[in-house]
Amino acid sequence: MAGFRLRRLRPGVLGCLLAIVALCPLHASGFGLSYLRGHAARHLVVGYFPQWGIYNPQPYYVKMLLANGSAGHLDQINYSQGSVGGGRCSLADPNADLNTTYTAETSVSGMADDTNSPFRGYFHQLKELKSRYPRLKILMSLEGKSSDFAEDAKPENRRAFVTSCVDTFIRGRFAPGVSQPGLFDGFDLDWESPQAADAANFRALLEEFRQQMNAVHPGLRLSIAVDQAPETLSGTDFTAIAHLVDQIGVMNYDYAGPWSKTTGFLAPLFGHNSHALSIERSIASYKAAGVPERKLLMGLPFYGYSWTAVSSTNNGLFQAGQAVHADRPYNYIRTLAEPSSTYRDQRSQAPWLFDGQTFWTYEDPVSVRYKVSYAHSQHLGGVMIWELSGDTTDAELLNMVYHSLHHPLKDKVFAKVRTAEGTVAGS
Repeated sequence: MAGFRLRRLRPGVLGCLLAIVALCPLHASGFGLSYLRGHAARHLVVGYFPQWGIYNPQPYYVKMLLANGSAGHLDQINYSQGSVGGGRCSLADPNADLNTTYTAETSVSGMADDTNSPFRGYFHQLKELKSRYPRLKILMSLEGKSSDFAEDAKPENRRAFVTSCVDTFIRGRFAPGVSQPGLFDGFDLDWESPQAADAANFRALLEEFRQQMNAVHPGLRLSIAVDQAPETLSGTDFTAIAHLVDQIGVMNYDYAGPWSKTTGFLAPLFGHNSHALSIERSIASYKAAGVPERKLLMGLPFYGYSWTAVSSTNNGLFQAGQAVHADRPYNYIRTLAEPSSTYRDQRSQAPWLFDGQTFWTYEDPVSVRYKVSYAHSQHLGGVMIWELSGDTTDAELLNMVYHSLHHPLKDKVFAKVRTAEGTVAGS
């Protein structure tokens, strides 16, 4: 999900529960009663942590989650990314993962790294963060070319591939002389997207991950990131997939972007007509495909896109323009609000900026509150954020996510939208 990222280049009653477990045995589903209780009690806040953040003009440190108080608002971090290729898993960037030395000022512990230690970098910082927040889960997000995933998922390659992933990231054999088991609590798989011919192998790959992870430690988490609609994963049996994974994160962003010559909303909650793509339609389509609502995570973008040379008609919305082929973080876009005019779609509460020539689509605290409240009203498993470094230094958006899950808008707010505009097709 990075740079101009086309994702991802870029979480009686006892008798019923026992019956559910009996129908979905632990070796297949990967969760037991403790998982069900935990997920019934809370909506998860999942945030992707960017491996490339160390190279930002203002480096993004794990310590920032402590400094702004947002670490306690996260239930799960998906570390982006681990590399997939050549039939195995490996570190995508050893310099960022293990080799970067932190000073007392930038370290979570407030102590400088031992330069003689081979265990440094983001991995060491994340371990320090977990020591302060024991309930925090960290998953390794496996990302790579779809063709590599397709090759690794073949029957003759599958077991050895998954074994390499488990050995590297679950058993913590990160590099020669570096063994740190327990840092990662599972995997997030970003195969975008399996073709129809790969559907059976996709399911079998998840089964292999679940089996090998359970052999190490039952309760490890397995999630997948999926496109806006299940139709893009043709042939995938989502009812079966949902029994294997703990979370299905829907990438509810990039509904409009630089591939279009017309401005639009990055992540509209509701469509403007019955055929328009929207988050509501996306979530409804995955439910219809057999995914339980408690397994679904709504995606939230902490970035935005822009177009230039845009007509002033309709204040720039849905107008022709020259797309800028790069995304920018929310913390940058927020600085543009002064010289630009800020507008808001009353249906989705989505903001846009327009200064008479340049149009920006993005998310702000108002739209985030609206969307997260909708996720709550739909009883979803929670939300997933792409990605944490796009937020402001005081975690303006993440804090709003947390607040909205605990103090959501009333369901009748969304009922009014449907009454006024009509029901969106597929909902």
